[in-house]
Amino acid sequence: MAASSGSQPPGADAADEAEIAAAALGLVLARATAGVYPKVPAVQMRALQFIGDHEPINLTRLTEELGTIASSASRLCDRLQAAGLLDRRSATTDRREVELVLTSDGVRLLERLRAARRAGLAEVLERMSPQGRAALLRGLHEFSIAAEQVALHEQDTA
Repeated sequence: MAASSGSQPPGADAADEAEIAAAALGLVLARATAGVYPKVPAVQMRALQFIGDHEPINLTRLTEELGTIASSASRLCDRLQAAGLLDRRSATTDRREVELVLTSDGVRLLERLRAARRAGLAEVLERMSPQGRAALLRGLHEFSIAAEQVALHEQDTA
């Protein structure tokens, strides 16, 4: 779609193409995730990934990341703990604070998920030309940097 009518903002065509490509990427990752057991709902998997990337963390930080209220995040943690994927423990610096950490089963689940996602991505990347792969990876690197800059700008203006 051309932006000649002037009705679209600059970069709208690129944003449209990026959205389509991101949807395709999301489908590849979703298919890989679907094959990982035990089945964990998306919001619980997101919480596990965040905890795994930042542990130990407290419930307040997880609540902020999920954009929910503390009681909802606490119930989510209850379910993850009941499934054997998460532990709560007293913080070493303040015994009144509770830290969230993954259990060994939680770590293994995330490792299986990451391996499945990498395999799914590798299958698609193998079908691309070497030049296309290189361009994609360069573009994704630049995209990551720009997205981080936007996030930092939003934090500064909030």
